[in-house]
Amino acid sequence: MSEDTDVRTKAEERAERAQRMAKEGAQAMAEHLAAIKAVDERTAKLRALRLAKEAADAEARAAAPPPAKKRKSK
Repeated sequence: MSEDTDVRTKAEERAERAQRMAKEGAQAMAEHLAAIKAVDERTAKLRALRLAKEAADAEARAAAPPPAKKRKSK
């Protein structure tokens, strides 16, 4: 009976380990996906800020008078 108990105990240990590994893997994947989502959100925010700044700069350049042309001295 001792061998039967050892085999059952080892099988239970393997099953518990497999469950634990699956749980840890799912948790790691969730953390990884959350990190990717955070990066994507920051990228979108920074892109929007950059585009707004570029539009404001272009508007300011269009509103500003053109620079005076330099005359060549003879």
